[in-house]
Amino acid sequence: MKKLTGQDRSITTRWRPATQAIRGGTARSHYGETSEALFLTSGYAYDCAGDAAARFAGEQKGMTYSRLQNPTVEMLEERIALMEGAEAARSMASGMAAMTAALLCQLSAGDHLVAGRAAFGSCRWLTDTLLPRFGVESTIVDGRDNDAWKAAIRPNTKLFFFETPANPTLDIVDMEAVCRIARDAGIVTVVDNAFATPLLQRPLDYGADVVAYSATKMMDGQGRVLAGAVCGTEAFINTTLLSFTRNTGPTLSPFNAWVVLKGLETLDLRIRRQSENALQVARFLEGRVPRVLFPALPSHPQHALAMKQMSAGGTIISIYLDGGRPQAHGLLDALELVDISNNIGDSRSLMTHPASTTHAGLSAEVRAEMGVEEGMLRLNVGLEDPLDVIEDFDRALRAVGL
Repeated sequence: MKKLTGQDRSITTRWRPATQAIRGGTARSHYGETSEALFLTSGYAYDCAGDAAARFAGEQKGMTYSRLQNPTVEMLEERIALMEGAEAARSMASGMAAMTAALLCQLSAGDHLVAGRAAFGSCRWLTDTLLPRFGVESTIVDGRDNDAWKAAIRPNTKLFFFETPANPTLDIVDMEAVCRIARDAGIVTVVDNAFATPLLQRPLDYGADVVAYSATKMMDGQGRVLAGAVCGTEAFINTTLLSFTRNTGPTLSPFNAWVVLKGLETLDLRIRRQSENALQVARFLEGRVPRVLFPALPSHPQHALAMKQMSAGGTIISIYLDGGRPQAHGLLDALELVDISNNIGDSRSLMTHPASTTHAGLSAEVRAEMGVEEGMLRLNVGLEDPLDVIEDFDRALRAVGL
């Protein structure tokens, strides 16, 4: 591969996803390094004052400040955009920075947003608490109900926002149908695709306009750094979004970008193996607990739709216990191998009780509306031997009477 081959879309778009995840976006320096270089710099020097003026005027290509551009960060952005099938991408300091920027850069006082009810707790805080403070109204709908999206549209509706699969209830949104409804009404659709990654589903292929990620999850996938990304058209990323991020500064550090670049090299291997492991663990749990939700299980109420949109079930399983919080906490405490942790997308198996962690900031009424019950647990299945994970659950379930 030549020094700038990874930046040449006429070549890289022909590559298959696993190749794009390793080589896409790479730009080698004059040293010819094989691994992406890490540029730890806040600013850049110019040969003359005229060059500085030309760059700030947009008349000369080059770096100006690492809040706006950094060679390592730009390699990551091109790689994610390529994998997503997007014209461009912009990285962020965290997944929530990405979600916040994707919404706020498009909304103003007097606008209206429609959002899916099942969502990460902080995303619900954005739609339910933050946006109304600035005069943006939100309507929350059951994302599984296509008619509900259409019925919620107002003359001032600017955005549809949803996750699929949703965190933590694994609700599936019919992206093709909902994005068509939005497009017919001149509404922009923003999709949180963190659970699936572009290797299991690409929302842009179903008509979405903007795709947002917590790259902390599967893209890094090893519990090391925080990162986020927003993908879309070049006009959206470099005009609408850039003007917001330029002046608010949710900037991803070059080091974190480099770590995520390294994580993407094994994403294809990890997510497919973890999806296989998760299916095996889900089949075991289905016979032992009152209710199991996993997109690849035929028992999932939206299994057919999930498998139409996704190439595998992903890494997340949700289970429901009849004994409420005491039994859920008891199961967590009885685990020996699986960690109690609120993160997901890690190579380690992690489990949390959403009602007391990730969704604790929401009212009991909102949690009930979303389906986040006191007996609910969310499991991220990692890369361990699935039989060891199953044995850990077998012993822990017996300890809580299951």
